[in-house]
Amino acid sequence: MTPEQYVQQKAAASGSSFYYAFLFLPPPRRAAITAFYAFCREVDDVVDEVSDPGVARTKLAWWQAEVANSFEGKPSHPVMKALMPWTGEFAIAPAQLISVIEGCAMDLEQTRYLDFAGLARYCHLVAGVVGEVSARIFGQTEDATTQYAHRLGLAFQLTNIIRDVGEDAMRGRIYLPIDELQRFDVKAHEIANRKYSERFAELMKFQARRAYACYDEALALLPAADRRAQKPGLMMASIYRTLLSEIERDGFHVLHQRIALTPLRKLWLAWKVQALGRM
Repeated sequence: MTPEQYVQQKAAASGSSFYYAFLFLPPPRRAAITAFYAFCREVDDVVDEVSDPGVARTKLAWWQAEVANSFEGKPSHPVMKALMPWTGEFAIAPAQLISVIEGCAMDLEQTRYLDFAGLARYCHLVAGVVGEVSARIFGQTEDATTQYAHRLGLAFQLTNIIRDVGEDAMRGRIYLPIDELQRFDVKAHEIANRKYSERFAELMKFQARRAYACYDEALALLPAADRRAQKPGLMMASIYRTLLSEIERDGFHVLHQRIALTPLRKLWLAWKVQALGRM
């Protein structure tokens, strides 16, 4: 299997909404974003799939060394072999890849966040930086597009947090800020035990409103000159925002299930943005 086949398989197997947006890109940009997305998946999987924190830390340290070696011309992992040919063309820096690794490493050290400011720092590393790199690959020409990408990445991550509340709690992680849990009088053990309440519903409505606001703010930040090039991000925004609406329509019953859109619906939403140029 070639490195290119490896990253393609990694991206397709994830079933992620991101994959559907990649399909509409020209081959070089599609190859670059597929390799970058596969890198993000590899690093994220270390935290989610390795049960021993010590082993996970060792694996993440290996990835940090692999990034350094790759930028010195010595990639060994198929993901880095597939990604490195594009780093110069799309200005992908080693510090950006290291930031993604550092964000994933936070999951090994911190399972709760006191307030939204702390959570936002985590979101920046695991999603904002990803948006920054992606925007460059898609064809960014305006500096202001970076701020759009950061805000959109935050919106995506907040949507993920809402969707995965129950699943994350089973792993011992609750990303909802502690001060907001206290504000709505929701106890951590209630989430861990999958106990729904009106208090929990109100807490989740609050989380959703913040995520919706981030989508609106991101779109407002996107320069008109880059709107066409950033269609893949707008496709993902359409898919993720629709997912958030579905979760809300279901009454935020996210503690016992993972609500998702069908692949056909994701493809339809992506195609609509491609065809109409808007969400």
